[in-house]
Amino acid sequence: MSQRSRDLPRRSCLSVPGSSERFLEKGPTVAADMTFLDLEDSVAPLEKVAARAKVVDAIKNQDWGERVLCVRINAWDTEWTYGDVIEVVGNAGPRLDEVMLPKVQSAAEVVALDLLLTQVEKTSGLPAGHIGIEAQIETTRGLINVEEICAASPRLETIIFGPADFAASMEMPVLTGGVEIADYPGDHFHYVFSKILMAGRANGLQVIDGPYLYVRDPDGFREYCKRTRTLGYDGKWALHPDQVAILNEVFSPTQEQFDRAWAILDAYEQATTHGAPGERKGAVMFGDEMIDEASRKMAIKFVSRGERAGLRRTDA
Repeated sequence: MSQRSRDLPRRSCLSVPGSSERFLEKGPTVAADMTFLDLEDSVAPLEKVAARAKVVDAIKNQDWGERVLCVRINAWDTEWTYGDVIEVVGNAGPRLDEVMLPKVQSAAEVVALDLLLTQVEKTSGLPAGHIGIEAQIETTRGLINVEEICAASPRLETIIFGPADFAASMEMPVLTGGVEIADYPGDHFHYVFSKILMAGRANGLQVIDGPYLYVRDPDGFREYCKRTRTLGYDGKWALHPDQVAILNEVFSPTQEQFDRAWAILDAYEQATTHGAPGERKGAVMFGDEMIDEASRKMAIKFVSRGERAGLRRTDA
């Protein structure tokens, strides 16, 4: 996997259609943490082959800054997958960080992509293991196998939920995926979100929520983002540049939370390491709250996420 991209933030993951030269030119100007140039659903079947060269040109000749740069290839059940990998990865050069594999149903599909990437890297002069993999869970079979999928390759960097295709796979009586269903008494995707999150975290992956299709509804988008943010997801897709700023805000700790996390770490370190033998404590009061090792672990996650978002201690 690309050591450069593995730990970079992915609060906002912007989709850019690979067949549109206009959108490809605009892509670098949008302040997304991660941008993926799409060869799959946003590209018409008759445009897919031609889109490869456009994507390669955009990767090589535009300034993408420090963001994670990815290409979503087509799924293994199509005729375009191997060509996407050979032509794009083989020609894009070292700036490409990852490929995204959609509609993953088994660990074997990830292993197959890993093996093909190994060959393409060797023949194109890229370092071994340079290209990371992002895997999308979009079917019932993929969800059933998500634990094995997340452990399938050291190239894996993220696992992503695809709500629209998943709703179709489940035969849900909806025509818009990734939004609330008013008739359901709760969150109809809560189990799915949790299962994917646990599988990803158990394997050290970042975990990303898929798109919100009402792109002109910023208030609804913000509220919907809070569901997976609260569970612990790292970020969510943006289908429109206007969604990026909302994602960067929602999926970042506040300065107050970041500073409090550091204060907890300081207080815990003081309690556990300072003092004479027999006086050091594993649990200590922090204001009105008792903190211990579990508190330290939670605080570390806040600090890590805040630092990835560019936060710094106000008292440092």
